[in-house]
Amino acid sequence: MDAFHLVTQVDTVETLKQPGMTKICAPMVRYSKLQFRTLVRKYGCDICFTPMILADSFVQSAKARDNEFTTHKEDQPLIVQFAAKNVSDFVDASVMIAPYSNGVDLNCGCPQRWAMQEGYGADLLRKPELVKDLIRQVRNRISKPFTVSAKIRLLKDIRQTIMLCQILEKADTSFLTIHARTPEMRNEPINLDNLKLLRDHVQLPLVANGDIKSLESAEFLFKESRCEGVMSARGILTNPALFSGYSTTPLVCVQDWLDITSSISTEFQCFHHHLVFMLEKILPRKDRVLFNSLQNKSSVLEFLETYYNIRPNASNSTELTRCIFNVSNVQRKKKYIDYTSEDDSPSDILGNIFNTDS
Repeated sequence: MDAFHLVTQVDTVETLKQPGMTKICAPMVRYSKLQFRTLVRKYGCDICFTPMILADSFVQSAKARDNEFTTHKEDQPLIVQFAAKNVSDFVDASVMIAPYSNGVDLNCGCPQRWAMQEGYGADLLRKPELVKDLIRQVRNRISKPFTVSAKIRLLKDIRQTIMLCQILEKADTSFLTIHARTPEMRNEPINLDNLKLLRDHVQLPLVANGDIKSLESAEFLFKESRCEGVMSARGILTNPALFSGYSTTPLVCVQDWLDITSSISTEFQCFHHHLVFMLEKILPRKDRVLFNSLQNKSSVLEFLETYYNIRPNASNSTELTRCIFNVSNVQRKKKYIDYTSEDDSPSDILGNIFNTDS
């Protein structure tokens, strides 16, 4: 461990190259935070991504850094995903986060209107030379085994997707995650044929993303796509034990969530929403409607104790990593803007997640 890296530098590329399927938790707005990453790592998840973080806000604002990133010593391998559209923001954010993570990922797939209008996410698919420069400049600043990767969607013309991936390959990209839908697609089935065609033309390690709702569907996609890893978002959100082979969330997983969120401070909305997802397929509809409407933690805990006879186990607080970010080279430009407004309804939030990854 050198002075630059405070975490043990796991070689994520070597993890991907090992025989067998590498299982990955996707970046999900608001939801793939430390508490959830801690949970899914208990159930066979090999690599976790943070939610997408706006690089410019992260660089400029201590509030953004505190709100968007927390970790602890067991939280690895960890890839931090940034939305960026210029080199300075992506490089500065990557250098700042590098001591506390194992890699950074550039979001080139978010299809949400606000992101594309601002030049983030899937808008970058039209700018391969910019994406190459973003990746290369970070790679030049931070040595391996720290990874610099990108998550993309398919373009309508698969030849353009192949060209983009080959350009990124030459820029020394560590690996690519392919969400096998175009930015225009939402809940349609993934385009497995184009994913397989991409695999034939790209030598980089690839991670396949889309339509993973069970261990069986993950294994199918792994075998058919010949990618090194598979990534789940919607499936692992509703069943954090998915990669362990459970068809629905087991009660032991719910118990683990109660214990984890008792040892790591967790806002009620995050605590409750995850339980709403986990119990979606196991609570009868009438009881689910009641549970989903609960407004505070004590009522949620009372419901779970009455219904399932489970309660948080007393435990000490988890020691979080104290992150000290070097901002000496950063010029303050603007204050932090939260890109997910506080008055988002639950349905809006679900749209934010599932329109980005699945």
